[in-house]
Amino acid sequence: MTVKLHCFGESGNAYKAALTLELAGMDWEPVFVDFFNGASRTDDFRDFNVMAEAPVLETPEITLSQSGAIQQWVVDQTGKLGGAAEDKYEVLRWVLFDNHKMSSQAGVLRFLMNFLPEEKRPQEAIQFVAGRLKAALSTLERHLDGHNWIVGDDMTIADIANCGYLFYPEPFTFDRADWPNIDAWLTRIEGTPGWKHPYDLMPGNPSDRT
Repeated sequence: MTVKLHCFGESGNAYKAALTLELAGMDWEPVFVDFFNGASRTDDFRDFNVMAEAPVLETPEITLSQSGAIQQWVVDQTGKLGGAAEDKYEVLRWVLFDNHKMSSQAGVLRFLMNFLPEEKRPQEAIQFVAGRLKAALSTLERHLDGHNWIVGDDMTIADIANCGYLFYPEPFTFDRADWPNIDAWLTRIEGTPGWKHPYDLMPGNPSDRT
């Protein structure tokens, strides 16, 4: 069965789902969502996914949005990337940490700093969100001290969730050189067989719109 992932390359949330599918070895194909031209806000898309967002996983049996839910679906289908059974809730804890503390800040900050017209970029909001992101990165940096992976001895969806925005080249106050433990961890992820950069894994790139 080939599953479809409705996604676009600029989305770190879509990247988490796409990279999970890829590294789990699932048969999947991307379906481009032209987000910047309003595709996710059409009536047809809202009928397809009431949350009007990407990514969306589509199979004959299920239509599922929210990257963390899609990641868990892949784990349940394949038995991969979920970690040891006793670590189930620790993996979930770090996926939720990412969703609430890491990606929620990195994604907004990257959007404000890169995808709004320069004259419309709210500097006070950017400074506030940058502080929130720094706090999340500090938490992850401390946790990775002495650990190769966020949970257990191998990569899990916790790692894939938390790295979702950290490979993008657009500036959003994150510099790997400032975070040695995070930098080493990202290098391990990049070295995992099957790893791909978000712009290589999914359709959609800022250069397409220039």
